[in-house]
Amino acid sequence: MTDKKAFVALVTCFNDDETINYSATRAQVRRQIEAGNHILCAGTNGDFSALTFDEKVRLCGEVVDEVAGRAEVIVNAGMPATFETTLLSREFDRIGVDGIAVITPFFIACTQEGLIRHFTTVADAVETPIYLYDIPARTQNHIEPDTARTLATHGNIAGIKDSGGAQETLEAYLAVGREVDGFDVYSGPDHLVNWALTNGARGCISGLGNVLPDVLARIVSCFNAGDAAGAAEAQTIYSNFRTDLYKLGFPPALVKRALYLRDPSVGLSRQPALLPDAAQDAAIEEILRKYGL
Repeated sequence: MTDKKAFVALVTCFNDDETINYSATRAQVRRQIEAGNHILCAGTNGDFSALTFDEKVRLCGEVVDEVAGRAEVIVNAGMPATFETTLLSREFDRIGVDGIAVITPFFIACTQEGLIRHFTTVADAVETPIYLYDIPARTQNHIEPDTARTLATHGNIAGIKDSGGAQETLEAYLAVGREVDGFDVYSGPDHLVNWALTNGARGCISGLGNVLPDVLARIVSCFNAGDAAGAAEAQTIYSNFRTDLYKLGFPPALVKRALYLRDPSVGLSRQPALLPDAAQDAAIEEILRKYGL
């Protein structure tokens, strides 16, 4: 059996003036590699929607340079228009990454046929394998399982990241993965990591891993070693932390804030993201202490 993989949807670090802090971002890359995780950059937890085109290209280059072959790197290229998504993907293709994730278009309402055209156009334009990225709560566009099945037969579409949060949808994507050779499913929901691995997922891509890199790595390493009890125990810690933290508000903002309270070098998110809130910070501090962080 091929070993499963954990990717962390890496935070993008900012200076006080909201410019990107590339050295602090590189430090986060090293921290994840040391834990045993791979990297997804410019994703939801990386504030991708707040970054400019040129910043994404430089960020990808800096991450790839820092990784230096020690882990795999996937980068998110998804934008509302197919045109810009393709331009970005070509830049990432030139830099050299292991995969390009393409989040469904946002703001523009798409038919399933429109999604097929979008992903096919991008996949045709590059050599790097493309991963579909479904997160309907944020984009209002959902890749139906039948659409995933159609796209899975494209020679350069290598899989899907499911961040929908519904086990039923994940099961449907996993069924596509069983039917179509070379179509890997990566689970996004933090509470379903172990379940997804057990049910045939290739791995996970997790935002919470920014705060608990070792626990995430332990779920996957225990699973790979056949230690079902160890994987389940690590998943319980991960799920409980998720429940405690995410009930305070918007998950990516809370992940960034929890990390900031232990390492201010990560900076705040770009506005108009949530500003620091003393009461919220106190609640996050209590959770961090509860989990021994």
